[in-house]
Amino acid sequence: MNHLIRTAAAAVALPAAVLLLAAGPAQALPGAARDGDYLYLSVTRGEDGSGGTRGTLLLCDPPQGHSRAAEACAELGAVGGDVARLTPAEGAMCPMVYAPVTARARGQWNGRPVDYRETFSNSCGMAARTGSVFALDG
Repeated sequence: MNHLIRTAAAAVALPAAVLLLAAGPAQALPGAARDGDYLYLSVTRGEDGSGGTRGTLLLCDPPQGHSRAAEACAELGAVGGDVARLTPAEGAMCPMVYAPVTARARGQWNGRPVDYRETFSNSCGMAARTGSVFALDG
């Protein structure tokens, strides 16, 4: 019976850690991620956030938790984890369709807290501005 309880507790531990990160300050994240570079990344569709949210925990030592983790970690590393300083894609052509998305990154980079939030007119504009960091669809 104790084995069953331990197994159930382990199955709940990771989602609980992600929820703690999503709900509280970056310092609340338990375990090994606390010692490295990590960001909880989310993209919410719609102006009022009712269109649904996708999210993932990006770890960068080693890169994991994101379909393009190595690329996202390299891009973030080049700007010291400052999402606002990511280099926009040159020559990106996006449709002028208003379908807002809000990108959010919370966590820590080089021991400093990160809390970034920006709303883009559409997902193409977000991708052109933030590279692979918020490419959560795979």
